[in-house]
Amino acid sequence: MTKDRLGNPITATDPALVAAIDAFIEGFLAYQPQAVTILGLIDQHPDSCLGNAYAGMLYMFLEAPMAPDLARPYAERALQAAGNEREKANAQVLAAWVAGDIPRVVQLAEQAAQQWPGDLALIKLGQYHLFNLGDAAGMLRVALHALRHAEDTPYLHGMIAFGYEQCHLMPEAEAAARRALEIEPTDPWAHHALAHVMLTQGRVDEGIAFLESVSGDWADLNSFMHTHNWWHLALFYLSRDRMADALAVYDTHVWGREKDYSQDQIGAASLLARMEFAGVDVGARWQDVADHVAKRGADTTSPFLSLQYLFALERAQRPEAATLLEAIETRAATPAHDRLAWEEVALPAACGIAAHARGEAALAARLLGRALPRLQEIGGSHAQRDFFEQIHLDALIRAGALSAAQQVLELRRGYDPTGIPLNRQLAQVYDGLGLPGEAARARARIRA
Repeated sequence: MTKDRLGNPITATDPALVAAIDAFIEGFLAYQPQAVTILGLIDQHPDSCLGNAYAGMLYMFLEAPMAPDLARPYAERALQAAGNEREKANAQVLAAWVAGDIPRVVQLAEQAAQQWPGDLALIKLGQYHLFNLGDAAGMLRVALHALRHAEDTPYLHGMIAFGYEQCHLMPEAEAAARRALEIEPTDPWAHHALAHVMLTQGRVDEGIAFLESVSGDWADLNSFMHTHNWWHLALFYLSRDRMADALAVYDTHVWGREKDYSQDQIGAASLLARMEFAGVDVGARWQDVADHVAKRGADTTSPFLSLQYLFALERAQRPEAATLLEAIETRAATPAHDRLAWEEVALPAACGIAAHARGEAALAARLLGRALPRLQEIGGSHAQRDFFEQIHLDALIRAGALSAAQQVLELRRGYDPTGIPLNRQLAQVYDGLGLPGEAARARARIRA
């Protein structure tokens, strides 16, 4: 019986198709561009259940309004094709995804994880959707189903590490990431999980040294993983006030790979904003990002993505921002599984972002403050969602709500105790509050 590279039985027999299936699995798990190999020959194999399922998934990963239309023919072919039960489960997951039935996707993926724990590609897909729903415990649970079966597979440990990190279980997350790296030192998702741990624990200098030491392994990764791991290194640089290095990372690695891709666009937008909040003059860089974001039109594929598109358009003073805000308002009133996330979280956040761009700082702080306690419902990681907390903090300071800003800053100092931009802001806030002693202590931390 033919098997894929993970030992799962497959019905494909053509060596080229088997190789393409393996390329998808390896590429998907290791963030390598070879994952798209299957798109070049799947039309020669319309009767391949698994091959068509994988091809359709690639189109859905575009995270764009046209993705379901591009993926639907492959979902239909996958459903009609003969295959074993595991392959049919992949086809059913794709069909539910194309139909927008994400709860069904998650249900099917977890059932598959329990029944076929060796199907790490489907487990990772389930984790992706749980991540987008803000279900950190689900992310961890679905990955742990495979632990006994695939203990020697590094990519599983990286998935488990990220699940632990999103559950705020840092020692467990670090142990899992380091286990992945014992097996495969170049595993970029394990690098990523460990970067999250170090960022959360304020291990800034250690994080810089670690990511710099492994950055050579990212050169040939797909656009998302290459840009995103460099994005994490830039966050560490910002904490140490290494602004020139952060800008160089942006120009060389974060922006310029796949400028029309969703994840590259939000990485660029959030890093530019973070640099500006830290006092960096980013010049005309917003215009190029906004030019590409504007091509998306009224894209409400994901609330997490849409909010960052909106910030980029607003920051560049693009008229398309108003169109996107209207689309978010419409989406928030549309019945769907995620309506509450749109209506009660994304919409007030979007209105807050628009108010921030108009200079209405008090209104922006109030609207964003309403959304922040439930922000996990729109998806994204803790590190990524911190972007919205920084917009809120900037609004507080601009509105003169210094007592509220002091509370936010001191809480942030718990995980970035030596952060130079953070302590600089604290010193300014304490000066404004008439607390010179605390301002002096904040400045001393900058000089330490």
